[in-house]
Amino acid sequence: MQVSVESGEGLTRRLQVNLPAEKVDEVVNAKLKEAARNLRLDGFRPGKVPLRVVKQRFGAQIRQDAYGELIQSSFYEAVSQENLQPVGEPSIELREEEADGGLAYTATFEVMPEVELADFSSLEIKRPRAEVTDEDVENMIRKLREQRTEWVEVEREAREGDRVTIDFKGYIDGEPFEGGSAEGVQLVLGSGRMIPGFEEGLIGARAGDERKLELKFPEDYGVEKLAGKEAEFEVVVKAVAEPKLPEVDEDFIRSLGVEDGTEESLRREVRENMERELKQKLKARTKEQVMEALLEKHELQVPAAMVQREAEALKQQAQQEMAQAGQQSSLDLPLNIFEPQAERRVKLGMIIGEIVRANDIKVDEGKVDEAIADQAATYEEPQEIIDWYAANPQARAAVENVVLEDQVVEWILEQAKVEDEELTFDELVSPR
Repeated sequence: MQVSVESGEGLTRRLQVNLPAEKVDEVVNAKLKEAARNLRLDGFRPGKVPLRVVKQRFGAQIRQDAYGELIQSSFYEAVSQENLQPVGEPSIELREEEADGGLAYTATFEVMPEVELADFSSLEIKRPRAEVTDEDVENMIRKLREQRTEWVEVEREAREGDRVTIDFKGYIDGEPFEGGSAEGVQLVLGSGRMIPGFEEGLIGARAGDERKLELKFPEDYGVEKLAGKEAEFEVVVKAVAEPKLPEVDEDFIRSLGVEDGTEESLRREVRENMERELKQKLKARTKEQVMEALLEKHELQVPAAMVQREAEALKQQAQQEMAQAGQQSSLDLPLNIFEPQAERRVKLGMIIGEIVRANDIKVDEGKVDEAIADQAATYEEPQEIIDWYAANPQARAAVENVVLEDQVVEWILEQAKVEDEELTFDELVSPR
């Protein structure tokens, strides 16, 4: 077998393979004999059909089958001989058959790139730090109260934070425009739902008032035909209501699932939930910082075939999530919208894989058990979840992959220049 390799664009390789006639004949003859043993033809006893008859009747098909078998076996032998790591299925093109009956073909495919790891001591990473304060707990309890806000109509002028019920009509150049009119809209002043100036223009209005607002749509407004346009709105205020928050009493506390209805238990449970969320956010933000640093330090070209597969997986995942949310799941999302994220994930996967290999990092099974236990703790019957993972190796393997990534993050943090970044709970959990 003669083999030669040509480099194409990027990671593309073209493998030229020439197989001698004797190798082709060996496989063809073996297939002819096998066919003769199993063939049934009128006038011949089973297994006694002469080879010349088999060759005359089925020779062309058998030779094609032999070509397929030869190409498959010789391709993997050739890439091994040339120390190539193909990605995806090769594109095979038969060249003109050798004059002596040999077989020649060209296989085009992408190869895995070599990952040259950076000097991790040069990585600069900001590690977020935050804690739950008493003030954070108070703010969270206030948010819980705001979720149960009651609106009480008032006779006074509207203030920021009040809810107004309005009818409005919008005009551009004196003509109504699509989407510019509505009735019975409930709008909290200061919420930022409307274009700049709209909510501010209703401060001081009472129920029954009519106001004209001369405004301008932002230049970057989402509806292109309205962006930057001047408009006039005629607004009728139907009602003004002020918010009334529930008292932190026993009924309110029990409504949040705190069985004993005491404020002490409420604060303890709120703090525990916030600390659990904070721990997850700190871990996720730290990991994100490490991943960005890895991408910045590693210039890496990735095989298009791998990006394509990852993009298809992301698309399928998105459609499943849409279906679970009750949205239109038959929508054919364009694959290219997933490609940037897919490329990022493939790059990180290759870099992390090389770090694991080069530094012989092994997954810590104790941490895997701990991760499963943490997840199980959020269910009513934790042991059932733990047992389910024990009985499903594929599900446990998914957790192992996450834990291994976490171990890589820890390893990199030990090598890199790490600067702690102090943040508040809100800055970390609810970034703008």
